[in-house]
Amino acid sequence: MKVDFADAVPYAIPLRTRFRGITVREGMLLRGDAGWGEFCPFPEYPDAVAAAWLATAVEQCTVGWPAPVRTSVPVNCTVPVVSPSAAFDLVRASGCATAKVKVAEGPLADDAARVAAVRSALGPSGFVRVDANAAWSVPEAVTAIRELDAAAGGLQYVEQPCRSLAELAEVRAQVDVPIAADESIRTAEDPMRVAVAGAADVAVIKCTPLGGVRRALRVAEAAGLPCVVSSALETSVGMGAELALAGALPALDFACGLGTVRLFEGDVVAASAIPVDGALAVPTSPVDPSPELLERYRMRDEERAAWWAARLDRARQLLA
Repeated sequence: MKVDFADAVPYAIPLRTRFRGITVREGMLLRGDAGWGEFCPFPEYPDAVAAAWLATAVEQCTVGWPAPVRTSVPVNCTVPVVSPSAAFDLVRASGCATAKVKVAEGPLADDAARVAAVRSALGPSGFVRVDANAAWSVPEAVTAIRELDAAAGGLQYVEQPCRSLAELAEVRAQVDVPIAADESIRTAEDPMRVAVAGAADVAVIKCTPLGGVRRALRVAEAAGLPCVVSSALETSVGMGAELALAGALPALDFACGLGTVRLFEGDVVAASAIPVDGALAVPTSPVDPSPELLERYRMRDEERAAWWAARLDRARQLLA
């Protein structure tokens, strides 16, 4: 099976609002015998980490994915660090029954107001979860979780409140809200240690940084925890792999964090992975970009495009 690395297409798509510290999502799209794949590690990630993201793209391009056990996946809407009124409107427009709220990028009072607005938008039967991206110390996490749990009228879980497994375990012992591990799984040398350490109640699995759907399935099995499949902020091409993972998991007890294409100003796929009635269909083969949209969002900055080409080459050498 072959991948056309030489003609990989770098893209740059603006985001609707600042998310994860960026306003433009960049990456590359690769074509292989089985279809298209996406290589989009965040710029700050080292080459060794980027190589795993390339492995996912190569899997897409060459062998596709395992057979699914479900045809659709319930998803949450993702609420960036925005005003309470904007958060309310976003959740109401999403059609989702679950919302993940980004927190820990500003004052706790602002986070609590955003979470309360999300609860108001969802109503009492919806689920609210928050994601701190490992920003808190243990004492900060305990204080924040208790306040945000009160603002939400009950949180479904808190994602990655602290950085290390030891810190997660310490927080977990002090609060009643379930703890989900994200970075502790996808950036760890041994992502399967999370359950053993007693650090989490839920495993957040992202196949893009884990090296593909098949490896992510092995990680999920070894973790021995309920799993949530979450996006790494891919276009609809890369999102196809995340949906394939969610479609192939033996059990799926929570809505998945795969509604993030809404955060983009545009997409490279005509039929974008936008949730309908809070769910997304599971594709059975890699998703092809639209030639027109691919050209529209092709990266025009030649220096930046060269940076991505060099990065792809370095990741390819490491992967080999």
